[in-house]
Amino acid sequence: MKRTTGQDRSITAKWRPATRLVRGGTARSEYGETSEAIFLTSGYCYDSAEEAAARFRGEAKGMTYSRLQNPTVEMLEERLALLEGAEACRVSASGMAAMSATLLSTLSAGDHLVAGRALFGSCRVLVDTILPRFGVETTTVDGRDTQAFAAAMRPNTKAVFLETPANPTLDIVDLKGVAAIAHAAGALVIVDNAFASPIVQRPLELGADIVAYSATKLMDGQGRVLAGAVMGPAEWMEKSYLAFTRHTGPILSPFNAWVVLKSLETLDLRVSRACENALKVAQFLETRVPRLLYPGLASHPQHALAMQQMTAGGTIIALHLDGGRKQAHALLDALQLIDISNNLGDSRTLMTHPASTTHASVAEAIRAEMGIGEGMLRLSVGLEDPQDLIEDIDQALKAAGL
Repeated sequence: MKRTTGQDRSITAKWRPATRLVRGGTARSEYGETSEAIFLTSGYCYDSAEEAAARFRGEAKGMTYSRLQNPTVEMLEERLALLEGAEACRVSASGMAAMSATLLSTLSAGDHLVAGRALFGSCRVLVDTILPRFGVETTTVDGRDTQAFAAAMRPNTKAVFLETPANPTLDIVDLKGVAAIAHAAGALVIVDNAFASPIVQRPLELGADIVAYSATKLMDGQGRVLAGAVMGPAEWMEKSYLAFTRHTGPILSPFNAWVVLKSLETLDLRVSRACENALKVAQFLETRVPRLLYPGLASHPQHALAMQQMTAGGTIIALHLDGGRKQAHALLDALQLIDISNNLGDSRTLMTHPASTTHASVAEAIRAEMGIGEGMLRLSVGLEDPQDLIEDIDQALKAAGL
């Protein structure tokens, strides 16, 4: 492939985020296509047997197998690395493929992990159940308490894993504070940034070492494909992450990579609009429900910290009803515009009941510890007219007795 003019890092590093979202990583074949091409190929051919051998030895440039490299996938990886300000990026088949590969490639039997207790349900299962099966000790702490991370550190602590804002409780973790604690102990800081996206929050600039995403969410943001991404230091990516994933195969398909590439062109526009809508909806809900959490509101207990780390309040709202699961389900069933869905970060506004969906696999006691009650609902605000959303929520609240 022939690279377009100006695709070396010395030039692209000067581009502003909006330009990187549209043009970062673009590579063109000899046909000079305007849009990124989809290379639907599993393997590659060589001009000679020695060339094949040299590529496998790492002595010659070129691709060997789409489990390891693919032109479309590489374009997405380069664009995301530029956007995040990371040295390297690898994309994966799903967000959980990204999270699990990051932790499994970093940790070994006998190592210790400290994790924020408020995580996506599958991440809690990974931390609580799967990692210990392979001899990794884990400790979960209240991510809102920075000193809790310090108290949990051990001589064998190799990593800290957290999500901020957290799913679905919207807990905020002090990234700079936790990074200082972890680095003093020689541990890496791994951040799940799916709720915020790199448009709203850039963890690497706040001290994180590795950032992981479910790119299914805001990066695609239109409910079409599954995808994940991991970004971090080039040395870690080569010696740890790739040493694991090249043999386990959680690679993203070229087609899905192409879909996310095209979605990134509008990421800034979509996230900015959704954040504006979420703020308006949250302001309405604040007067109508017993308890509401949204980082962009002054009523959020960690609002000041959130606004230090984030450029906006994000697209997710957590609301708590006093009537438990019965009332929460009644509200969901009364919705006329908003969809009941466990996905998030979509152009469509979606609402779910975490205790019976995204966190149903987490034990009830752990859900309670995380702050996920039976009356909790998670609202992912999309791109509709905010007044239409407010009117739909208003009538659903009334139907649920609120």
